[in-house]
Amino acid sequence: MSKDLFIDIVGDEIQIALLENKILTELHKERTSDNFRVGDVHLGRVKRIIPGLNAAFINIGHEKDAFLHYLDLGVNIATFNKYVKNCLQGNVKSASLADVKLEPPISKTGKIKDVFSVNDLVLVQIAKEAISTKGPRLSGEISLAGRYCVLVPFSDKVMVSQKITSSEERNRLRKAMMSIKPKNMGIIIRTVAKDQNIEVLHADMRSLLSKWNEMVNNISGNKFPKMILSELDKVSSTLRDILNDTFDAIYVGKNTFDEVKSYIQTIAPDKLDIIKLHKNTVPIFEYYGIDKQIKSAFGKSVSIKGGIYLVIEHTEALHVIDVNSGHRVSSEKSQEINALEVNMQAAKEIARQLRLRDMGGIIIIDFIDMHEAEHRKELFNYMVELMSTDKAKHTILPPNKFGLIQITRQRVRPEVNIDVRECCPSCSGTGMVRPPVLIVDDIENNLQLMVEQQKERNLTLEVHPFLYAFLTQHLINYKIKWMWKYKCRLKIVAKESLQLLEYKFFSKNIGEINLWTPQQRQLEIDESV
Repeated sequence: MSKDLFIDIVGDEIQIALLENKILTELHKERTSDNFRVGDVHLGRVKRIIPGLNAAFINIGHEKDAFLHYLDLGVNIATFNKYVKNCLQGNVKSASLADVKLEPPISKTGKIKDVFSVNDLVLVQIAKEAISTKGPRLSGEISLAGRYCVLVPFSDKVMVSQKITSSEERNRLRKAMMSIKPKNMGIIIRTVAKDQNIEVLHADMRSLLSKWNEMVNNISGNKFPKMILSELDKVSSTLRDILNDTFDAIYVGKNTFDEVKSYIQTIAPDKLDIIKLHKNTVPIFEYYGIDKQIKSAFGKSVSIKGGIYLVIEHTEALHVIDVNSGHRVSSEKSQEINALEVNMQAAKEIARQLRLRDMGGIIIIDFIDMHEAEHRKELFNYMVELMSTDKAKHTILPPNKFGLIQITRQRVRPEVNIDVRECCPSCSGTGMVRPPVLIVDDIENNLQLMVEQQKERNLTLEVHPFLYAFLTQHLINYKIKWMWKYKCRLKIVAKESLQLLEYKFFSKNIGEINLWTPQQRQLEIDESV
């Protein structure tokens, strides 16, 4: 499978697209001005404690208070609180935790009111970005992610990713990290660390320790809440998390080429040769046909080969996907086999859509009904296989008696939503159009301005055939009335290329004339008064 990454910056927005076998599978968008990303560490102030929820709302500077549940505090929250307090009082001379005495871990069944009080300062990390009407969700268990490992302060455990299945490799990595890690610093070894030598792992850990030092130094001060440590920007964090040996190329625009090259030099210098600079003047997403794929993949209805299509509906509580066979029917096969084939093709596209749109929460999929239990099981196993490459945590349930498959998928960021529709030029998105009689008033107002202020005497008016018929019907029509009233020559022409209520004025001397809107006309009247 070929993998290509495309990175571009448009204005203040970073766009990242991942193509697998030339098919768009992931799309990330992020504004460079966003200061509340997943992984950011903040020193916030407790705003409210809700005993009924066993949770607290924390002010971290976001427009909405962030949510922190007791179960997300982490067992070492008491040690964190004491350490932060010592930092604020200037009692911490070094970021090393070797001499720090760990406080007893908190109980899993405790109460948050026993841990915090209103106005307490608390060190927290964003676990989920603000979505819809909800503020960010926080965690009290701080972790710093690197390329090959994750640093967990106030812990002595060394854990290895479950995706590394070889027991020999797991033991090798665990022993290697145990020999180099500092006291009271836990380590989680990531999947990409497989087969890496100890020098590479040590270098990654040193980088994370420097981050920890920076974070500790930033805790001091007197203005709170404030950001203590920022997660990498979207480009760097994406490269850190997904870059591996399977990538064929990374295409980068001029405005971010140096940044990407510098970061790749730091984390994977052997991958420098796959970075490709996009030199063409055509935007990178347009040049490689990504814009076209985006427009065809987003929207309520998604077409699949063979006439199959999906209908995707989004609500506050869940997402619903309906599978439709369209006109795909093979007369040589039974209805059951046709349904199975349609469902299998739809499942492949659904797995792609979940990653592409980053859909999270509850997803209900209404596949075409199948009566054979064996076929339902085959579809379920295929769906599990397709979703196995999805990095987001998810759970898939077998088809229920109604033939529905339910999926829960981790949601840490707002869903990627691209509006592929354009605003209607006739109704301006309202769904309502002005009646012809009001459009006639607009036309007359513009005609009056051109004759009285611009001294035009020979004009051509182009309108839709429907409006043309309305203006020229009867013997004494609007055209005749306006010519008599404004002492000018007026020619009205029907143009099918125009929208229903669109019109244009042309002068023999200057060509097309810019028209005044009703709002501009009213503004002129108000100013004259």
